Amino acid sequence: MIFEDFRKAFFDQISFTSNQVKAWHPGFDKNNLGRWTKKGYLIKLRNGYYTFKEHISKQNIHLYLANRIYRPSYISLHTALAFHGLIPEAVTQTTSVSTLKTARFSNTTGIYSYKNIKTTLYFGFEQLPYLKERSISMATLEKALIDLLYLYPFYNTIKELQELRLNEDILVETFHSERFLSFLDRTQSGVLKKRAKLLLNVYNIH
Repeated sequence: MIFEDFRKAFFDQISFTSNQVKAWHPGFDKNNLGRWTKKGYLIKLRNGYYTFKEHISKQNIHLYLANRIYRPSYISLHTALAFHGLIPEAVTQTTSVSTLKTARFSNTTGIYSYKNIKTTLYFGFEQLPYLKERSISMATLEKALIDLLYLYPFYNTIKELQELRLNEDILVETFHSERFLSFLDRTQSGVLKKRAKLLLNVYNIH
């Protein structure tokens, strides 16, 4: 098969799977994907998942790909907190949550980490517009904090919470207390509520 014909069929999808290729052309030789990857035409994201080399320089492509290579998932935790401007540290990997098992992938575009949460906690994210009417599933600021407290239970003391160094200007400007408390109620976790209320006290959020 000629690569240009293949490229025309899949380039606009940004990322694609070997199963999608098989559905498009049942007689397709999967060895072509390996050859085109070795030549640098394609980037392997994980087993069976690919993108074209031209896409990896696009802004926020790592956020979009994080949603695509492990589904269902949405970006949360440190990556979401950094995206919302709430933490000062540079984030070295793209962190997400999923109802699937915990997983981690590394490829040319970055490191992708996924933490497991219960199905009942899979909420509190929004769709941010991306290229060509596509979108990125991103936790709201409030849900990213709740996910963090849920998945990292050591944030249960004043000292640990202070060391998060949350941007207090952002908290004043964009944090929605009512939404936070509503999300917290949905978790039905007394322990999590205790951690969350301590956080509110530490950062003087009302």
